[in-house]
Amino acid sequence: MTDSSIAIEDRTTGRPRSVAIHECGDPSGTPLIHFHGTPGSRLEADFGHEIAARAGVRVIGFDRPGYGASDAAPISAVGIAHEAESIADHLGLERFAVSAWSGGTAFALATAAVLPERVSRVGIAGGLAPFDRMPDARDSLSPNDLEALAQLPADPARAAGLFRTGNADTLGAMLSVRDDEAAPWIDWMFASSDTEVVARPEARRALAVNFREALRQGTDAIAWDNVAFVGPWGVQVEDVVAPVLLWYGDRDEIAPPVNGQWLAEHLAHAHLTVYPGEGHLVPLTYWAEILRSLTVDHRPVESLMEVQLRGAGHDDPVVFRN
Repeated sequence: MTDSSIAIEDRTTGRPRSVAIHECGDPSGTPLIHFHGTPGSRLEADFGHEIAARAGVRVIGFDRPGYGASDAAPISAVGIAHEAESIADHLGLERFAVSAWSGGTAFALATAAVLPERVSRVGIAGGLAPFDRMPDARDSLSPNDLEALAQLPADPARAAGLFRTGNADTLGAMLSVRDDEAAPWIDWMFASSDTEVVARPEARRALAVNFREALRQGTDAIAWDNVAFVGPWGVQVEDVVAPVLLWYGDRDEIAPPVNGQWLAEHLAHAHLTVYPGEGHLVPLTYWAEILRSLTVDHRPVESLMEVQLRGAGHDDPVVFRN
């Protein structure tokens, strides 16, 4: 496992800023760039270091601006796609897979849309569909969040400020885990949907390590993430030509599987798997399967679906192909 950083030119200010990178798994393996959730950090996939090493996968995580050790800056889906491009160039990666968990979804799909010749496959676990296109998505937003959304695309900084002040109580609760691994925020977020997962000491530890690093600089980056994925993404999902594999738990309360169904229906090549009895923390249980599907098993997505359906039983995943 290695930490490093690179200096990139900020597309908004034109000034250089630092992006923190963390690699785990097999250093000479198939490259995969991972987009962390909200909140999240470059350490998010570290729990699966040994799994990735055995699978022959080089997992590359990076902190979005204001998270972990990366310099703060405005966040947009397309802007982060270009950060991923800079990281790939710096590491000498001509072609690579991408993965995302939860709030990383917009950034992974934007990267695939912006870099169609370089992204081989996309993996999404518990991701939200675009709010401006997903039916009834705005019904889940508070009046304050709707006011923030109304500022876009004209004034993203004001939108970020509204997201931050309007969700101050929730953001404050998140900060509790920065200093206390036993803080109740993890239970508050996941205990009802992922009871068995958060009861595993190693899983709870992985969440605490990730969130503590994510919140090192505070919560401003979370507000900017909301600007990026609640507001317009700057790309259309139909622009993604790489195969996209989608994994959801049927008990997910943060990103219900209806988001995956919408994405599968609008992406050119998509494969959706819904796990019965699972919630939002699917990667903590199925990371080996996710890595294998993205980097080793390069059968067409149609073939993957047919294999799963042939072996499906009552408790097996439900699979959908657009």
